[in-house]
Amino acid sequence: MSVTETIIDIPVDHARNVCGQFDAHLKKIERTLHVTIVARDGEIRLIGPEHMISRAKSVFQTLTELSRRGTPITEQNVDYALALSFTESDSKILEIDQDIICRTVNGKPVKPKTLGQKEYVDMIRKKMIVFGIGPAGTGKTYLAMAMAIQAFKSGEVNRIILTRPAIEAGEKLGFLPGDLQSKIDPYLRPLYDALYQIMGAESFLHNQEKGLIEVAPLAYMRGRTLDNAYIILDEAQNTTPAQMKMFLTRIGFGSKVVVTGDQTQKDLPSGAVSGLDMAKKVLGKIEDIGFCTLTASDVVRHPLVQKIVQAYDDYERKSAAAEARRQRTKK
Repeated sequence: MSVTETIIDIPVDHARNVCGQFDAHLKKIERTLHVTIVARDGEIRLIGPEHMISRAKSVFQTLTELSRRGTPITEQNVDYALALSFTESDSKILEIDQDIICRTVNGKPVKPKTLGQKEYVDMIRKKMIVFGIGPAGTGKTYLAMAMAIQAFKSGEVNRIILTRPAIEAGEKLGFLPGDLQSKIDPYLRPLYDALYQIMGAESFLHNQEKGLIEVAPLAYMRGRTLDNAYIILDEAQNTTPAQMKMFLTRIGFGSKVVVTGDQTQKDLPSGAVSGLDMAKKVLGKIEDIGFCTLTASDVVRHPLVQKIVQAYDDYERKSAAAEARRQRTKK
């Protein structure tokens, strides 16, 4: 196998961002692509097999362009650029980076960071009802909230309604201190956190007082018709089929619905059927309803979360295969 050498230039004011603290990003690229990288005076010297040099060069070009756009290069950016380099799709990161949904109260842009997230956001724009299904850390709820707030601010909808089932995961609500709202608030806290970050606490509380933003348990949706609203149902894996049907039949004219859930993290009683699982089977062929499945490669939290999700997926696959073999042996 022939070894080649090439030199690429990185602007001095972007070198630290691209290379990472103590050259951490360079070391990761070296380990993954099996190339030697020498960084000196704004030059990156790449030494290794020609096909790997080509991938490394493409990764550096992508990261440099992201840095030019003002994006802080994180380990997740590097991991994703490396993963896509094996599919010849790493340039698509730049297309994703351009899709800014809105900005947080601190001015930070909220945008999809993976191809799966981009597909999810595009589907929300096109469909009336979208189911976002995937593991923890894939941005299902956060991106849906950003889309809802953007639609609210632009006047596409008159109000935002956020809901999730207040499932009693091992502890009874009655034993929690305080009134009913105090008992329910811990279950809704992740929704409040996202609203505060994107919208700001003052703006959220102002709109909540006016009834334009509502955060409530799923049970409060019964008997209502929701027109001109952006409605997000979070943790949908913990709904029963009856609750899911009740929720979906609340939708009125001019409304948009996003349902998010992780099928691997159910808190329902053992043997109970999830409303999310049934919805996939019942509604999959209806044209204006979209199902977007995110995977471990779409996890945008700490890189360790991605490894944890992947480890659980591998374990569950092996366990299912072993169980299938046991069943065949019994027969």
